Parts: sequence; structure tokens; C-alpha cells
Amino acid sequence: MLSKLIKTIAQKLQEEKISYMIIGAGALLAYGLPRLTKDIDITLGISPEDADEIIKICKKLNLKILTSNPESFVKKTMVLPALDKKSGFRIDFIFSTSEYEKQALKRAKRFKVENFYVRFASPEDIIIHKLIAGRARDIEDIKNLLAKRQVDFAYIKSWLEKFDQELATNYLKEFEKLIKD
Repeated sequence: MLSKLIKTIAQKLQEEKISYMIIGAGALLAYGLPRLTKDIDITLGISPEDADEIIKICKKLNLKILTSNPESFVKKTMVLPALDKKSGFRIDFIFSTSEYEKQALKRAKRFKVENFYVRFASPEDIIIHKLIAGRARDIEDIKNLLAKRQVDFAYIKSWLEKFDQELATNYLKEFEKLIKD
């Protein structure tokens, strides 16, 4: 059910020429790390001003938008939440404009899902997203991904260092502690 829904959404995004990548637990599937999830997180290469394009796609795919004023909600949160009533899966369409997200979208990897190539975040970008989210299950996902895949540590450290400087965070230190454990 999950793979069919991912394929359907990816096809429509590609038809409309909207850059995207699957992130979160859905992306772990592409790297052989299945985890129970009831949501799909999709980073989009468009800004909140283009929310109407995604609203139209939701309508075409019969996805229920989970907010009464989608344009306003997207401008505040950068996210358009939707629900596939048939499967019960929630889909979060995440609008992005940052340099990091633009780079991550370019680095996305293509994997075949139900005979269609779908774009998934690279292992490095999954790690960065999950480290920033910082929940216990995200840290566990990072450990599992590091145990299973070779990653470009320099790329990860470079972005974490930039975030630390710009946002006064300690992501790089957290990551270095994680890879020592």
C-alpha cells in the first residue's frame, strides 16, 4: 500500500515537473531499512507561493487536505498536510527554498518503486534531516543507516557546521558523538 501511494504521488509530481524527494521513514525503505510508519514526508523544490500547484495535485489524487486554509497554513509552516483516506496514510508536502534543500534535491537518488523511478533523499541527507529532528527513533534510524551504508561524512559535517554557525546549534558535536558510539 505504501509503495503504491509513493509511486502515484511521485508520478503526478514528475508529470507536473515539480522537483521532489521522499524523506523520513519512507526514504529508509529505499535503503533496505523498513520501519513502520503511517506518513510520507516529501520535500518539494518549490516555494510556499506555489502551494496552489500542490493543492491541485491533492485534488487530482483524491487526497484530503488537512487544513481549512491551505495557502495561509503553508505560508506559516512551509508544510501542506494531506490524507489518503483509502490507506490512512498522512502525506506532508514540505516546501523548501533553502540552499541546503536545493542541494539535497539535486543529490536525491532514484529507486524503482512498482516499475517507476522515484526520487529519495540520499543517505547523507536522511541523516541530516533525522539529526535535526532529534527524536529517539530518528537517532536509531541514523545508527541503522550508518551500519548499513557508506556515507560521505565530509558532506554531512560541512552542512552541520553551517547550521551550527547560522543557528547557534550543536548538530556537528551531536553527530560526532553518535558516530563514536
